[in-house]
Amino acid sequence: MKVTFNRSVLAEALGLVTSVVPTRTPKPVLRCVRVVASDKQVRICATNLEVGLNYLVSEVEVAREGEVVVEAAHLADIVRESSEDVLVLEAKDSTCEIRGADSRFTIYGQDPKQYPKVPSLEEGDADLTISLAGLQAGIEQCLFATAKESSRYAINGVLWEVSGKKLLLVATDGRRLARCRVALAKAPAGETAKQKMIVPAKTMALLDKVASHDEETVAVKLMGSQVLISCANVVISSNLVEGNFPKYEDIIPTDYDKKLKLSTAVALSAVRRAALLTSEESKGIKLSVGKDALVFSGSSAEAGAAEVSMPIEYGDEPIDIGFNPQFLVDVLRVIKASDFDLELGQSDRPGLIRSGADFLYVLMPINLG
Repeated sequence: MKVTFNRSVLAEALGLVTSVVPTRTPKPVLRCVRVVASDKQVRICATNLEVGLNYLVSEVEVAREGEVVVEAAHLADIVRESSEDVLVLEAKDSTCEIRGADSRFTIYGQDPKQYPKVPSLEEGDADLTISLAGLQAGIEQCLFATAKESSRYAINGVLWEVSGKKLLLVATDGRRLARCRVALAKAPAGETAKQKMIVPAKTMALLDKVASHDEETVAVKLMGSQVLISCANVVISSNLVEGNFPKYEDIIPTDYDKKLKLSTAVALSAVRRAALLTSEESKGIKLSVGKDALVFSGSSAEAGAAEVSMPIEYGDEPIDIGFNPQFLVDVLRVIKASDFDLELGQSDRPGLIRSGADFLYVLMPINLG
């Protein structure tokens, strides 16, 4: 194999591909990437046996077809540190040589036959298609709410559920829940439309890293316990999370009568300032809703107290409710609109945040004593 690469293009490809490569594994071959040169393009593959990635690089000159499996970290380091615009990669047997204008590196690789197969998606084989920009916006609005560590594996991922011509993305960690709707370019038909799947948080984060261009679409194919996600020159294959996702509809309040419209930027600033003097023992802040003001307050015995007020228009009964300030900051940072709706019931019931018709966030209250 002999291929001439644009260094910056190769660096971008390796930046995404190596994010799949496991840092610790009993199988040395999994610390490698597979580079396959054929016709006028090169395919770079990586897998950790749960998530796989195929990246097609077309800005190349293929002088000789072939393949090589080399350690990902070494290849990525060489490409990143090189100052040349062009690099030549030449491989024979299990040895790979990378040459620049003033440098030459030789990497010893592995037998390509030992490398696991990384699935790809055939054109026209998708169950649904969706705008990449829209999907990435949806990921940003829900991924933060997934459980980071939990024995309930189902909440370590994001639920994908088709509802008409929309894709619902739902994430929860048991203390909060985010749900957003994203328009589908092509909705699935038949039994596929009824299927729900839980995509691992790591896969969602990887999809969010794919470079987005105007009008780029994502093709999605369900394959039993796996999903294939194809976009432009990238195909991600992933195992799905097993288990049953919580019945999230049951915890979304529908009977609230206390409603406020708040400025996103002003509320975010108020929450951050009110939390400045809280501690691990008193990490909640209180929202006191009155006739013409919403007061955010936080305190700790060792540090002191903070109080931030913002004017509001409100005609219902006053209410005090406590929340984890970080959970409020997380959601206010991903709301794109200049304002949002806050809906409340009683002080021991969840708070409900809405932004437009397609995003909502349910947040459990905390007892401030």
